[in-house]
Amino acid sequence: MPNIIVRVKSLANEPENKTPICVNKSVIESIVARLYRTTRLPMMLGIIGPGLECVIKQLFSHIAHTPLQSPLRLHYFIAQANDLSSLSQLCQPFDAIVQQLDDIGMSAVAGCHRVIGFDGALSIDVHIGQTIQALKQLTNAEQTFGAWMFSNTQAPKLDHPLAWQLARLSDDDASVILAASPNGSLCASMQQQLSNVTQLCGFRLLQWPLEPLSEMTLLSHPDPVSLDIAKKERAALRYQQQQTFAYNPLKSATEGNTAIIGGGVASGCLALSLAERGQALTLFCMDNAPGQQASGNKQGAIYPLLTPEDGPLSQFFLQGYLFSRQRINTLVKQGYNINHDFCGVLQTGHDARSAKRLHKIITARAWADAIAKPLTGAQASAIAGIEIGIDAIYYPLGGWVNPQQLTTAAIEQATTLSDVTCHFNTQVTAIERRNEQWYINAQVGNKQQAFGPFANLVLANGRHLTDFSQTAQLPISGFRGQVSHIPSRFALKKLTTVLCSHGYLTPAHDELHCTGASYIKDPDNLDYSATEQLDNLDKIRTSYQADWTQDVDISGHSARVGVRMVTRDHAPMMGCAPDYDAIIDTYQTQQHTKSSAQYWQHTQAPIHDGLFILGGLGSRGLTSGPLAAELLAAQMCGELIPITTPILGLLNPNRMWMRKLIKGKALM
Repeated sequence: MPNIIVRVKSLANEPENKTPICVNKSVIESIVARLYRTTRLPMMLGIIGPGLECVIKQLFSHIAHTPLQSPLRLHYFIAQANDLSSLSQLCQPFDAIVQQLDDIGMSAVAGCHRVIGFDGALSIDVHIGQTIQALKQLTNAEQTFGAWMFSNTQAPKLDHPLAWQLARLSDDDASVILAASPNGSLCASMQQQLSNVTQLCGFRLLQWPLEPLSEMTLLSHPDPVSLDIAKKERAALRYQQQQTFAYNPLKSATEGNTAIIGGGVASGCLALSLAERGQALTLFCMDNAPGQQASGNKQGAIYPLLTPEDGPLSQFFLQGYLFSRQRINTLVKQGYNINHDFCGVLQTGHDARSAKRLHKIITARAWADAIAKPLTGAQASAIAGIEIGIDAIYYPLGGWVNPQQLTTAAIEQATTLSDVTCHFNTQVTAIERRNEQWYINAQVGNKQQAFGPFANLVLANGRHLTDFSQTAQLPISGFRGQVSHIPSRFALKKLTTVLCSHGYLTPAHDELHCTGASYIKDPDNLDYSATEQLDNLDKIRTSYQADWTQDVDISGHSARVGVRMVTRDHAPMMGCAPDYDAIIDTYQTQQHTKSSAQYWQHTQAPIHDGLFILGGLGSRGLTSGPLAAELLAAQMCGELIPITTPILGLLNPNRMWMRKLIKGKALM
């Protein structure tokens, strides 16, 4: 792939099959104008509860036909996933967005779900669950809300606790917009109550009649004294949260060019997420093309990692699962060739212990059928097309994708959206920070070459993540995985879904199935292993004791070997690179006592300024990688990160150390 530098394309060029929508543009433009703060930062609008779907639809149409100076970030808070159905129906002309909303609605997964449209010009964060709890779990960012919108049916819920959470996340001159239809207008006493609440928290209160659409009118605004008090209260709330989350620094990137080291799914998706924000990028890859390392398998499975506890780990993978589907579907609709099939995934136990755990997972809560459902052996056999014979969990939205093609498509799409330069056949050997800038030394062919300066540097380079002095101590390990290629023949040809047990087995593509993978810690070579080939065969035959397993043929010795980086808690690493040496130095005076626990809880953990980590995707990188990349892009750009604080803590690269330190325990 050549080095390419391309400017952001116009958002006005929509596909010809889009049906135009008649909107009152003067009204929509007035909303957009109210939200502008600069030409660089996104506009942020919060919508509380259903009832305003028509407004969102009209905003979609406005974006589709009128290029924006900066992206629009919508946050849509609803209690139930089925409340998305009306929004989905109204947005039928925007089929890519509708598909994403339908996935979220069917899955009924509580939490925050990001939907991206119009090449990143629009993102919708759908928050499912109690609004006040969702708001409390959002961390403060440099970019804040310009307005909050309530329908007349949701407005009575705006009490003081909710209003202060809105205020914490808002501009100092933000507005609350009351959108009401004539037959549902609020009584005078309710309007007065809302005026009192909004003024106390420093908001202007605007009314916007929806039927027919007309200009907004000002109902109330805080006086200078009240506004000054409200600003101080907001600052106090922000500081309070920052203090309780200091162990997980969420520092944004410095303005300027960003270098990404890596060429797999993680770096490709990060390049796309940053390019959607107009960021200038330089990507360094050791190989001659993307996806040649752990992302080079012919087929990789996509399915969630569920746990009986349904905690932050399970929640992250569920959200990542839906976001990965979105990325793949969108890139395919944009014309990229990505071999994939969302044919579903069947997961079975391979022994009594694993079967017991799967039963515990599927009975732990009432999962939506679109996420996971239990099947008998007979039902599993009917779906798979071959004999399964044991109980299974079925993930209908899962399937497989070619990781290399996904990576290539993400990078190529990034080059159409922003200034992206790619350096292939470039092995980075050292990184150095000088004068608040990052510099790279690399082996290019048979000579050393220096690159830089870069304002920011992201390490998304898989098994080489710990090659540098700044990251050598990260608690992460490489595991060798050999994936076997099996010719499709006899009964095996009938397999129609991905099977996961002790290993995995994919339906055929190009007359081959993939199965594996081996799991060898800290490998000393990446050579083909006949032993691991036999182990992969044994996993299939012990997991599914059926006649078709005899059709699995490994005699061709066809396989591919890669190394995936794995953490002890199976969660990726995403965020600021921790400064291990500084942590150890401070630890000498702040050791396992009650006072030291308080110190680590409320003092910002040491980091390497301008250095970020995206790695440790493990064996489910296709499920976690795209969302982890989007989260890091949001953090780097100072945006509100679309995930809860417990999940952010789970992904924190310094978490293994900080979990001990914030509890006052010994580090080593």
